[in-house]
Amino acid sequence: MDVRGHLDLLLLTVLADAGSAHGYAVITALRERSEGAFDIPEGTVYPALHRLERAGLVVSRWENAAPRRRRVYELTSDGQVARTVKQSEWRRFVTSVQAVIGPAAAPVTA
Repeated sequence: MDVRGHLDLLLLTVLADAGSAHGYAVITALRERSEGAFDIPEGTVYPALHRLERAGLVVSRWENAAPRRRRVYELTSDGQVARTVKQSEWRRFVTSVQAVIGPAAAPVTA
């Protein structure tokens, strides 16, 4: 499934729910919460996390608690605001699309 244009919202939401998480945990959460629909490669997620960090929406720190050192990401207060705004925009978008295309059809049973 194509997440272009929606990846920031997905990443910010996972981090908001997790509090803080390393990149692989974010990838795993996206895959599990979407029931496999969002199996996003590391080469997409890590650059997006770094971009969010440069924008001041996410901060990171190195954590040594695991068997090996890894970078852990968490939302800033600006990131929380951005997530809320993006979430509201997404919900308005979905409502508008549903108004145009109609609700999902009921499954056909034999």
